[in-house]
Amino acid sequence: MKTKIFSAVLIAIVLLAGEAEAQIYDTNNEVVSTFAGFGIPGYVDGQGQLTAFSSPSQIVSDTASNLYVWDSGNARIRKLTPDGTVTTFAGGGSYFDGYGTNVSLAWGSVGTLAIDHANTLWLVFVSGYSGQSYLVTISTNGYVSIANGGLTNLGTGSGLCFDSADNLYYSGGNRIYRYPPGSGIAQAIAGSGINGNFDGQGTLFSAFNNPAALACDQADNLYVWDSGNATIRRVDQSQNVTTIAGSASSYNSADGVGTNAAFNGGIASMFADNQGNVYFVSSTCIRRMNAQTNVVTLAGSFFPYSGSYANGPGNIARFNNASGGCFSQGMIFVADTGNNRIRSLAFDPQTQTVSPPNLQLKTYPGVQITGAIGRTYQIQSSPDMKAWNPVTTLLLTASPYLWIDQNPVAGNKFYRAVMLP
Repeated sequence: MKTKIFSAVLIAIVLLAGEAEAQIYDTNNEVVSTFAGFGIPGYVDGQGQLTAFSSPSQIVSDTASNLYVWDSGNARIRKLTPDGTVTTFAGGGSYFDGYGTNVSLAWGSVGTLAIDHANTLWLVFVSGYSGQSYLVTISTNGYVSIANGGLTNLGTGSGLCFDSADNLYYSGGNRIYRYPPGSGIAQAIAGSGINGNFDGQGTLFSAFNNPAALACDQADNLYVWDSGNATIRRVDQSQNVTTIAGSASSYNSADGVGTNAAFNGGIASMFADNQGNVYFVSSTCIRRMNAQTNVVTLAGSFFPYSGSYANGPGNIARFNNASGGCFSQGMIFVADTGNNRIRSLAFDPQTQTVSPPNLQLKTYPGVQITGAIGRTYQIQSSPDMKAWNPVTTLLLTASPYLWIDQNPVAGNKFYRAVMLP
């Protein structure tokens, strides 16, 4: 690999199987760190890296900078406050609707998570029983209900986003739909419904090929990841469809301006900030497109070996199947699915010295369970390995599974996990 630094960018060109892939790093001191999650699949609420997730795949932020994560392996919505406190917001119960943790979110699969301007969460949910797609909402008080159960072409691959008037947009069936919540009616606004790659106006003169992730900017322009064409398409409020980045004829990944950029690695999710930038979460890297359609890499790498874990400056950081992303507190937060962590990307962070009286290091004991997924286990503790006392019960959603005791007592303490009948 050869690298050269030109002003504010780092250009890297690697030859793989005869193909050149160019990655242009923004070098304005973006740094990736771990915000929450221990890294081993599990289910632990608590603080920061003393918590556990299982394949978190979607993440959004509300107006108070709280984060909400679809923790897919645990079938729960987890809430993260700005200081990194993790709690369970919804899921883990037995009912199809109701409040918070009384509700089950394990009766199907969730494709996309979005949030509207009233801080209501919206999920694309596909029933494991009927195969029918639903829009499920979770209000700010944790009430879970089905908003709509029959929208045309809605599925787990659908992208979701909201415009400034709180109209919901979704992708599916090679079309883009507008759905005003409460109307019960979705209107196709772009795409003919037939596989294709045509720019034009509305549903008669434009075509997509499996559109997926969506984002909306402050001017109410929609950005569409047209996955079958490997391009970024823009839909304005007059329903004009324009290809602005990527190329259907490209079979590699590359940063660049407009159609000189390439997205062969795919895009799992997209989101926009209030300065005209659109961000792409692409499995092993995070990329940004500015208003002039210049695409650069903020963190991570295109290449297969980068499906790993590393914190640090952008070109050093590594992700593993990162799926969801959002902008909050002036930072990017990423659901790093394969690493079972929530990662943060800060722009030009400043070092802060912590005085010794305010610096505390805490350690917590725990147990790693290797067992049968789908079975219930009881965690027991003992001071002497003779008398065992129950601590909690849990459903094993992954193996190995890390459980951490958030309330340890002084002195020696032993743990074991017993499978319940």
